[in-house]
Amino acid sequence: MEAKPVLSQLTPYKQGKQTKEIQQEFGLERIVKLASNENPYGYSNQVKEALLQGLPDFNIYPDGYTAELRSALANKLEVAESQLVFGSGTEEIIQMLCRTYLAPGSNVVTATPTFGQYKHYSLIEGAEVKEIEVTADGYHALDKMLEAIDEKTRIIWLCSPNNPIGTVIPKEAFEAFLNNCPKHVLIAFDEAYFEYVDPEANIDVLSYIKNHNNLIVMRTFSKAYGLAGLRIGYGIANHMIIDKLNVVRGPFNTTSIAQQAALVALSDDVFITNSYEKNKTVKASFKNFLNQIGWKYFHSETNFLLVETPISGIDVFQYLLERGFIVRPGELLGIPKTIRVSLGTGEDMEDLQRVLLEFHNEAIVK
Repeated sequence: MEAKPVLSQLTPYKQGKQTKEIQQEFGLERIVKLASNENPYGYSNQVKEALLQGLPDFNIYPDGYTAELRSALANKLEVAESQLVFGSGTEEIIQMLCRTYLAPGSNVVTATPTFGQYKHYSLIEGAEVKEIEVTADGYHALDKMLEAIDEKTRIIWLCSPNNPIGTVIPKEAFEAFLNNCPKHVLIAFDEAYFEYVDPEANIDVLSYIKNHNNLIVMRTFSKAYGLAGLRIGYGIANHMIIDKLNVVRGPFNTTSIAQQAALVALSDDVFITNSYEKNKTVKASFKNFLNQIGWKYFHSETNFLLVETPISGIDVFQYLLERGFIVRPGELLGIPKTIRVSLGTGEDMEDLQRVLLEFHNEAIVK
């Protein structure tokens, strides 16, 4: 049987080594995972209590309309229920968009580096991918992205904050982009890290949906809400876009337990506030440490920092791995001589700083 030819040019997602495997390989008792931008403070206790009180009936298909969560989220975001679509994380929303709008002969415009699944799913649908390099300080080059648009462009991907860098698109730049982007192009605005953004840097992108029918915003419960293991995210757009996405969406694409947990998590603003504040404190402390040893980093409105390394990021990654710390080497993200460090607890980061200082003194200072 012959598959799509493009698949021979792509590779499956390859996750890193698992904790037990690393422990056995290097004889370690403790592993600190700082590679996947997960919430190190877990998830809301209210979610845990709700699940202990009663689990959904696993022998019954979930609510395909996601009615309860849809109602609560629409109320919180002050949008109509018809403006929401749910998926298995924002990644499935991305996949839905590609399946809905792309075909051979079309193209998309995206920044580079950015979240790799935009390119991956676009190529699977046969679209050309136009990659526009970010600026030297890590921001979307919006003017150049606009210039890359032509009559065959169907989607332009914007990631803000941008993974793996952490920068957000400034309000004035976004407004200028929005006003100049052709109406035949769907603007897919990914806000997976929305809850970590400083209020002063938040451009309130949802407020533009009412007057721009070619804009969709994507968010998730995987990051700040701490429900990565349950896989549930959502998109917000006008009902015409949502109606099309629902045609390609699987009938029962989010599980009953994910819907139940997300509904409870949505109401616990205290947990989100505490996660934001703790992350802010830890980030400031880690940046201060990096300043002291002279390592540069990119501005970040997220729960991770992209750190420039004095030697290969893969070498730094390996050094840390052998000592029980898992980070992401920038070489795997398209940014040589960097590591992306998810921000852990205060204790985790103090231990990491100690090991990084040892590396710095051994490999750099000598």
